[in-house]
Amino acid sequence: VTPLARDGLDAASAERRLKEFFGVATLDAFGAFTRAEIAAAGAALAYVERTQFGARPPLSAPVRDAGSATMLIDAATRANLELTRTLGGDRQGSLLATIDRTVTPGGARLLAERLAGPLTDPAAIAARHDAVELLVADAGLREDLRTALEKVPDVARALARLSLDRGGPRDLAALGAGLDAARAIAALLVRHGELPVELARAMRALGESDPDLPVRLDATLADELPLNRRDGRFVREGFDPALDELRLLQIDSRKVIAQLQARYATETNCRTLRIKHNSMLGYFVEVPQVAGEEFLRDPWRATFVHRQTMSDAMRFSSVELGELEAKIASAADRALKLELGIFGALCEAVLAQ
Repeated sequence: VTPLARDGLDAASAERRLKEFFGVATLDAFGAFTRAEIAAAGAALAYVERTQFGARPPLSAPVRDAGSATMLIDAATRANLELTRTLGGDRQGSLLATIDRTVTPGGARLLAERLAGPLTDPAAIAARHDAVELLVADAGLREDLRTALEKVPDVARALARLSLDRGGPRDLAALGAGLDAARAIAALLVRHGELPVELARAMRALGESDPDLPVRLDATLADELPLNRRDGRFVREGFDPALDELRLLQIDSRKVIAQLQARYATETNCRTLRIKHNSMLGYFVEVPQVAGEEFLRDPWRATFVHRQTMSDAMRFSSVELGELEAKIASAADRALKLELGIFGALCEAVLAQ
C-alpha cells in the first residue's frame, strides 16, 4: 500500500483533473455531482494516471450512482454468499462457477458483474427477464448466437492494451475478428425480427461499428503475427510496395545485386561485368581493363565513377549502387520503422471507433 498525500485530492483539484482528462470546460454535461463525489472521481482518475505512467486508457465519463439501480452488498455478506469466490478464495465452488456457461471472456466478466450487483429496479429486471425468456424459448437463435460468440476474442483486453500503448499486432487482429463477429451477431438478431428492449439495444450497438475497419485490418495484417510489434513482419506482403522492397533488400540482397549486375552488363554490353564487395570500397562494379577504359569515356562516365585500378581490372561505383548499398545496410531498421508507422495508423483508426 502506497499512501498518497492529500494535496491534489480536494474537490477543486479533482474537478480540474477531470475536465482536463475528458476535454470539457465543465462537468455539468455529465450530471450533477457533490463535491465529495467529484473528489472521489478525481482520486480514482489520479490513481489510473499514476499506475499507467502517463498513458490515457479509454475511460467513460463519470456517472452518478444513485445507489438504487443495483443492490449494495457489503464485503462480509458477499463473502458468505460465495457469489464469485468461495470462503477459501477459490472460484471453483462459487455460484459463478456453478452457473457460468459463457463462451467469451467478456461474457464471463459481465456475468460476474451482474452477480455481484443484482438489479433492484423492477423495470430493469423485467427487461432482462424478457431477453432471457426469448433466448430460452428460441433454441435455434440461442445456439446460433453461442456459435457466433465463440469466435469473439477478448476485445476489451486487446483494446485496453492498445489504448495504453502496450498492444501488439495480435491485439489488432483480435479487434478485427471481434468487429466481424459483432456484425454477424447483429445480422442474426436483425433476422429474428421484433426483439426485447435489451437485445434490441445490443443489436444497435453491434451494428454501429465501421464496416470498413475489419476489412482494412485484414488487408494490412499478415496471417501469422508476432506477439511484439517490434519483432516486425506483421504487415501483409503486398500491402506497402516500399516495405516489400525493403524486405527484399533485407532478406534477398544478393538477388537484388544480381539483378542490377545483369542490367549493367546488358546496358554496357560488357558480359564480364561483376558487382563485388569489400570492406574498403563497399559494393563496386568491376570490369576488365579494356572495358574500364570505355567506362572512363562518354556516355558511361556520367554513370560510373572510377574508384580503383588493378593490374587487369578497374573498379567503379555509381549513384544507384551507392543508394542500393545504403538501403541494404539500413533495410531492417527502415522496414521496422515503416511497419510501426502502419501499426500506429491502425491503432488510431481502432481507438477512434
